[in-house]
Amino acid sequence: MKVASRAGVFAIVVIVTTVLAACAGGPWHPRPTPSSSPSASEAPSVTLPVGTSTVQLDSGGQERTYLVHVPAGLSDPAPLVLMLHGGYGSGAQAERSYGWDPLSDQDHFIVAYPDGLDRAWNSGGGCCGKAARRNVDDVSFLTGVVTDIEARVPVDPARVYAAGMSNGAMMAYRLACDTDVFAAIGPVAGTIAPDTPCTSPDPVSVMAVHGTADTRVLYDGGTSTVGSAEIEARAAPELSAFWRGVNGCTDPATTTATPQVSIAAAACPDGRAVELVTVDGYGHEWPSTAGSQTPYGEPVYTGWDATNELWAFFAAHPTP
Repeated sequence: MKVASRAGVFAIVVIVTTVLAACAGGPWHPRPTPSSSPSASEAPSVTLPVGTSTVQLDSGGQERTYLVHVPAGLSDPAPLVLMLHGGYGSGAQAERSYGWDPLSDQDHFIVAYPDGLDRAWNSGGGCCGKAARRNVDDVSFLTGVVTDIEARVPVDPARVYAAGMSNGAMMAYRLACDTDVFAAIGPVAGTIAPDTPCTSPDPVSVMAVHGTADTRVLYDGGTSTVGSAEIEARAAPELSAFWRGVNGCTDPATTTATPQVSIAAAACPDGRAVELVTVDGYGHEWPSTAGSQTPYGEPVYTGWDATNELWAFFAAHPTP
C-alpha cells in the first residue's frame, strides 16, 4: 500500500521572487508525445509567472519552500521534473548547478527545486541530518509540491518525474518506493539503504547514474562515512536488478556511450525501461559536459551530461 499519492492536499502561502538561469545541450533518446495527455481545456489557468518563483507551502504544520521554473509560452499540459538537491545543498543551489532551466525553456517543461529541511531529506535508513532525526515526512511534502504545482499551472500527470543528487537521489528512490505519482526517476550517486522498506513499489522507469570511484555512496555497496554520518549503500547493479524485477524487464544489454560511460539498459512491459549508467573512475559528482557540479575533489569527467540524458529518458518514458 502506498503512503502518498497525488490526492494529498496542502495549503499554499505566497509566491515571492523571479530569476533565470543558463545553458545545456541535446539528448540521445527519442521524445514521443503520450496519447493520454489531457487537453489544455482540462488544465488549470497558469498562476505562476514565467521564470523562477519561490513558493512557501505548509506541510505537516511546518512551512516549507520550493522554487519552480516555468518556461514562456506554456499552454498545453506540460511535463514536471522535481530536482532534489543533495545533502547540504538547497533548491537554489540545485537550480544553479545542474542546468535544468535552459532545457525547460527549450522543451517547455516545468522544473521544481524543493528545499530539504536544514538542507537534507529523510530518505530512509537514518539518512540524512535533521530531517531523518525528526522523521520528517518528506514523501508527503514532495507529493504536496506536485499537487500544488498542478493546481497552479497545466501539468500532464502522465509526465511527472523526479531526479536527485546523492541524498536527493536517495529521496527519489523513496518516492518511487512509496508513491504512484512519478512516471520515472533519475537518481545520481544515490542508493536505497538495505534496511529501508521498498517491498511493493509500483512499476516505474529508472535511469540511475553512478561513478565507480564514489567514496560517499559506494558503487559496489557497503558502508561509507560522510562527516558524522554513516551511509549504508546497496550496490548499484543490485539496485538496478531490483527495479528490473519490479518492472518485469528483460535482461539488460550494455552499450558504451563513451570510453568511460557504459549503459546497461533493459526494456520493460508497457514501454517502461530501467537503465544503469556506470561512469568508470568517476566520483561523487553530477556528470556534466561543464565539469564537476559538486566540489568534492573527486575524479571529474566531462564527456557525458546527466541533465541532458535524464531529461531525454524522462521525455521518452511517460506513465503508460
